[in-house]
Amino acid sequence: MEVITLPHLEQHPLSVCLFRNVQNAAFLRQQLLQANHDFEYAFLDASVLLSRTHVLAACFRAITDVLHARLKSHNVHSEIVFALSPNNNIADSFRRFGISDQSTNILAIKVGGDASQIEAHLMQHVQGTPVLFTDATLQTMRDPARIRKIYRVDVASKEAEAFILGTMALKGS
Repeated sequence: MEVITLPHLEQHPLSVCLFRNVQNAAFLRQQLLQANHDFEYAFLDASVLLSRTHVLAACFRAITDVLHARLKSHNVHSEIVFALSPNNNIADSFRRFGISDQSTNILAIKVGGDASQIEAHLMQHVQGTPVLFTDATLQTMRDPARIRKIYRVDVASKEAEAFILGTMALKGS
């Protein structure tokens, strides 16, 4: 697990853990649907994540929206999922970026909290192999066809990340 502090948001550290070969995505999704407070994380399907910057931009936007009372979803964690979307449809955001019962590569993000407790909780409940949260690792997990369909961009192009970040930033607030 990695703890990341975003510029200008030092009071809101991110505990981030990327898992490969997750066996219990259905269980994790069920915990989210039941609003189990112990599982208040942003669980993302790693197959639709282009890069660390892509993810961290969504986190920055979500935390900023919380601080300025502009939440469109229930909490900062669901707002991270929503921030990844190129449109304003919350249900569509969860369908595209949130975990499904078939997700095998999952990124878990928790805003705030005690990092050691978060790590222990994730290791106890996520049946998968933790791996480094790097662009290289994400590249091995991504599904270019799904990303292309969501953002209408060629994932292999040098401009893909800039286009995706611009789309996220320009989405109505």
